[in-house]
Amino acid sequence: MHTILSRLNVVFAYCLSVLAAVTFGCFISTYIVLPSPQPDVEYAVSRQVVKHVRDFTAVRAKNDMGFVKFNLKSDLQPLFHWNVKQLFLYLVAEYKTENNELNQVVLWDKIIRRGENAYLDLHEMNSKYYFFDDGAGLKNHQNITLTISWNTIPNAGILHRIRSPHTYQFSFPNSYVR
Repeated sequence: MHTILSRLNVVFAYCLSVLAAVTFGCFISTYIVLPSPQPDVEYAVSRQVVKHVRDFTAVRAKNDMGFVKFNLKSDLQPLFHWNVKQLFLYLVAEYKTENNELNQVVLWDKIIRRGENAYLDLHEMNSKYYFFDDGAGLKNHQNITLTISWNTIPNAGILHRIRSPHTYQFSFPNSYVR
């Protein structure tokens, strides 16, 4: 009556429909599942230096460039659950200058996949990216705030961007280093 190919087609279509329903349920659950508890994050700046260097884009302009060494300690394992595939962590420095109301500079980032070691204990880490200011706003700046944030990347569903409530404030010295 039915050929083997038509029977395989029915089985394949049924399995595909079930898989689509499970994936949609996983997607919907990301709106229902409450965010994971905030992990304890400890971070501090151990060394900060500011230099006045030539800008790469302008011919004669000089801008401030900050160099920061930081310590970071946290256990991020509680952030993983059945629908979290990986975490994207990033450390952001925020400050105000006369030119800009809000400056945000990403200093460091890391991807942690499920199954990897999610315990971070970093000492004397250099920033991964340049800490440039678009002028001379870093020298003797007294209120620079470090904040760690992360994106939870699910198997299926919405990407959550979460900012840690723990912050650390530091200041740059009042003189340039050569």
